[in-house]
Amino acid sequence: MPAKTFAHKKQQLYLVLSGIFIVNALLAEIIGVKIFSVDKLIGLPGNLTAGVIIWPVVFITTDIINEYFGREGVLRVSFLTVGLILYAFLVILATTELPPAQFWLDVNRTDSQGRPFNIDFAYQSIFRQGLGIIIGSLVAFVIGQVLDASIFQWFRRVAGGRYVWLRATGSTLVSQLVDSVVVLFVAFYVFGNWTLNQVLEVANTNYWYKFAAAVLLTPLLYLAHYLIDRYLGREETEVLQEQAEADVSV
Repeated sequence: MPAKTFAHKKQQLYLVLSGIFIVNALLAEIIGVKIFSVDKLIGLPGNLTAGVIIWPVVFITTDIINEYFGREGVLRVSFLTVGLILYAFLVILATTELPPAQFWLDVNRTDSQGRPFNIDFAYQSIFRQGLGIIIGSLVAFVIGQVLDASIFQWFRRVAGGRYVWLRATGSTLVSQLVDSVVVLFVAFYVFGNWTLNQVLEVANTNYWYKFAAAVLLTPLLYLAHYLIDRYLGREETEVLQEQAEADVSV
C-alpha cells in the first residue's frame, strides 16, 4: 500500500475510534445521574448507575486504540475527552442559571397525573446533580485511563504481542476497579448525600457488571482486529502494532 494511502487510512481509523470513544464517554457522564434497580429490570440484586450501560463501549474502544495507536494514542483522546466533558457541563451549568420563561413553567405546572410539578426545579435537580458526578467521574476517568493504557502495554510486552484477550481484559479489570470506587465516592459521598455503605454497594455492583461485560465483549476485540486487518492490510496492521508498542504510531 502506498505510504500516503496508509497514512490516510490510519488517520481515518483513529478519527472513527476517537469519535466512538468521545461520544460514549460524554453520554455516560450525562446519563450517570440516574441509579436504576437491576432487580426490577432483570431480577438480579443490586443497583447500577445508568452510565455503566454504555461504559463497556468506552473501555473496549480504549483497548482497540491502545492496540493500534499505543498508550500515547489513548491518553491523547482521553485528555481531549476530559476537556470536552468539562466544556459540556460548564454549558449545562450556565443553562441552569438562566431564568425560566413563565409560560414554560405554566404549561408544565402539573405532571401526567395532575400533581403540582416545577419543571425548572426538576431540570436543575437533574443537571446540578450531574455536576457533582462530573468532578468524581473525571478524577476517576483520568486515573482509570492512565492505568488501563499502562497495564495494557505492560501485558503486551510481557506476552510479546500475543493474547489480545489477556491484555484487554486484565487492563480493564484493574482500571475499572479503581474507577468504580473513585467515581461514586467523590460524586455521591464527598459531594452528595450517600453513606459509605451505599457507595460500596453500588460500586460493587457496577464493578461486577463491568467485569462481566469485559469478558463477554472479548469477541468484539477479535472482530475489530479482523476488520482493521481487512481495512489497512495485514502487513500495514503489523507495522502499526509495532509502532503502537513503541508509542510512535500517532
